[in-house]
Amino acid sequence: MLDAETIVRIRRLYYAEHWKIGTIVAQLGVHREAVVRALERAGMPQRRAQRRRQIDPYLPFIRETLERYPTLRSTRLHQMLVERGFQGSAIHLRRIVRGLRPTAREAFLLLRSIPGERGEADWADFGKVTIGRAERRLSAFVMTLAHSRALYVEFFLDQKLENFLRGHVRAFTHFGGVPRTLVSDNLRSVVIERRGDVFRLHDRYLELAGHYHFHPAPCRPARGNEKGRVERSIRFLRESFFAARSFLSLSQINRSVLDWLANTAMSRPWPDDQQRSVAEVFHQDEQPRLLPLPEHPCEVFERTVVRSGKTIYVRFDRNDYSIPHSAIERDLTLVATDTDLRIFEGTTQIAQHRRLFDAGERLTDPAHLAALLAFKRKAAGLTTTSPLLAAVPEAAAFLDAGVLRGAAAAAVERRLQRLLSLYGSALLRQALQEALSRGTPTLESVDYLIEKARRGASRSALPLLELTTRPDLAALHVQPHPLEDYDQLSAITDHSEGDHDHE
Repeated sequence: MLDAETIVRIRRLYYAEHWKIGTIVAQLGVHREAVVRALERAGMPQRRAQRRRQIDPYLPFIRETLERYPTLRSTRLHQMLVERGFQGSAIHLRRIVRGLRPTAREAFLLLRSIPGERGEADWADFGKVTIGRAERRLSAFVMTLAHSRALYVEFFLDQKLENFLRGHVRAFTHFGGVPRTLVSDNLRSVVIERRGDVFRLHDRYLELAGHYHFHPAPCRPARGNEKGRVERSIRFLRESFFAARSFLSLSQINRSVLDWLANTAMSRPWPDDQQRSVAEVFHQDEQPRLLPLPEHPCEVFERTVVRSGKTIYVRFDRNDYSIPHSAIERDLTLVATDTDLRIFEGTTQIAQHRRLFDAGERLTDPAHLAALLAFKRKAAGLTTTSPLLAAVPEAAAFLDAGVLRGAAAAAVERRLQRLLSLYGSALLRQALQEALSRGTPTLESVDYLIEKARRGASRSALPLLELTTRPDLAALHVQPHPLEDYDQLSAITDHSEGDHDHE
């Protein structure tokens, strides 16, 4: 019930001051229907007849729903009404709900920041990009200095803890100093656990804060207004830099955003004084008051344990990297940055590679591969003095290619020795050369090529000698010679006999 004084005020504002009912509701904080009843009970005619609105039959449902769910969004309420036959627009409903919602709006204070005192950091999602066969999430790390609005932006391919920390380190270097307080969201990279105003920070984020001496201040849940400066910076980044641009690589987009920061973001007017630019306020007022950088930047890397299998490769982030053959089937430590990675066995570094962001790619250190092939050739007895290499030099390249495909070196060597005994060096060399040129260095391919050549030349296999009674002859090796040498000897003999006949 309204008291008499309030009813008088309603009548005066409506008839004398010509306020609309909605304005009276908002200013006096009373319900709309109470204002209507007060005007009707006054016994004075309305200025205009109230026509029936489409929303009127649904008002009781709207009030009941808002009493049960005070923060329910008007878009969801509109969907509920449409299901009940309402045909009005969501925009019109939003105006109605604004006057009926029972909870009062929260007032916010205008934030004023001391130079060098406060910075705000956050992630911004820019969709997905394709790198080779991999689909990666493109995200921008954004840090804003609250006083000058100076920005630092860097794009990454994920929002992992390491990239979040890496963004801080590079932002501090870009600004040439550190703000005393850093505000961020309640990311898992920052807050491990939170209950109300009590929270536990991530150990590595605490380590970063201790290294640069700033105070970490994660904002309260669902309180994006507490870091409104960086939120507006992200919107500025989307509209001024990212819109209608295309990029071929991550390095290209980061070079472009650095140019945009220097030429566009820093030259824009400072919001608190349009006569000064952000660059002027930053260099003159804020940068001198930032905390100084430590002597050495904080090192940020990702450390993980990987288990090597039977091959000379370990997998990390969907790609394979080579290791020495002596380190297979062991637990190794992999340390990765956003540009390279190193692999350790204990405390000894055994491999180093540039980092890949594709999927299914393989990086091979030539030294690792050469050592593996040498080891395999030695294990198979295929040395430079072996009878097989002496007769068929192509056997070395064929064995190396087979090992890379996963073949057992000893088994390949034994099979080649048997083919040499059956068909001779000339036919085997021809088959190996063709198999290597076709990119099919398999024993099956060699068998097929030999059989194909034999059929074309109507050549049969030489019978094997039975040496069971003479085991000492099994290890006997006779150095083969090219048949051309025998042809030359025959020609010389024929010529000499011709000379004798002439005499």
